[in-house]
Amino acid sequence: MLHQRKLPVCFVLSILFEVIFYVSARHVMPYVPDVLHPPVPDHIESFNLTQDANGGEIDPEMTPGLFQGDMALNNDLYNYWRVGIKWDAFPEKLWKNGIVPYMISPLYEPTEQVTILKAIKTFNFMTCVRFVPWDGKTKDYLLIWPIKYPKGCWSFVGRFGGSQIVSLQPPDGSGPNCLGSEGRAIHELMHALGVFHEQSRWDRDKFVKIHEENIIPRYKSNFDKQSLDNTTYSFEYDYDSIMHYGKHFFSKSKSKPTITTKMGHTKKIGQRKAMSKGDCLKLNDLYGCLSNSRTKRKYYNLCNFMGI
Repeated sequence: MLHQRKLPVCFVLSILFEVIFYVSARHVMPYVPDVLHPPVPDHIESFNLTQDANGGEIDPEMTPGLFQGDMALNNDLYNYWRVGIKWDAFPEKLWKNGIVPYMISPLYEPTEQVTILKAIKTFNFMTCVRFVPWDGKTKDYLLIWPIKYPKGCWSFVGRFGGSQIVSLQPPDGSGPNCLGSEGRAIHELMHALGVFHEQSRWDRDKFVKIHEENIIPRYKSNFDKQSLDNTTYSFEYDYDSIMHYGKHFFSKSKSKPTITTKMGHTKKIGQRKAMSKGDCLKLNDLYGCLSNSRTKRKYYNLCNFMGI
């Protein structure tokens, strides 16, 4: 597993180099307001939450109150999502040539920047997608920022153009939020690359049971699934995916799970530690890393060795 293995020296050195770069470089800082209004499909009611139904702190992927908790999605993309995303219908939503310029907010503490950079270097090491520091000129780039409202962990899905926010709430007195480890950052960056939640697959009912009676009523649409009409998957359903909901997401009570496994699978779902083998393969497939005979073996081996 990635978070348990000894990382290659080149991987660690590259993280140190990026830290030095962000400490020493002087960027022309884009203006980011404290309050943003990311798109939400018309029929989805937007809420910004601070507590669950029992008065306790809730998962930072649920607090933004966006589509399925943490995804900024407009009507056009949502309408295609309902029948299953085919990225050839939205080629502009994928990052061109798999290159993703990014900028990390200077508001983060150095240790928080290191956590984010570990997530970024994970993608650069395990996939053919390349995150590169923003040069201050390129039009489309990711701006990783601790947004105050809606706070929490959230991202647009795929490339939306311009300065595109990935919100990662830093640790505070209430807990680690989005940066206790690199897992949450990986999850949101997967969204930014165009990957949806695993339990929204059209075939999910063969593998998990959705307990609608336990879901807070206004969040039932968060458990919608895609249609078989124009969706295909090259890889099997992945309980271990970093993109999978946890057992109690949007639950009325901590004792009432909203999603449980079938097929005799009893392992925990909804981990936020590292990319699974399936996550890694899915992303490499999406960006054509597996269609090139020269790179296919490399990335298959990396996914199988480094993925959970």
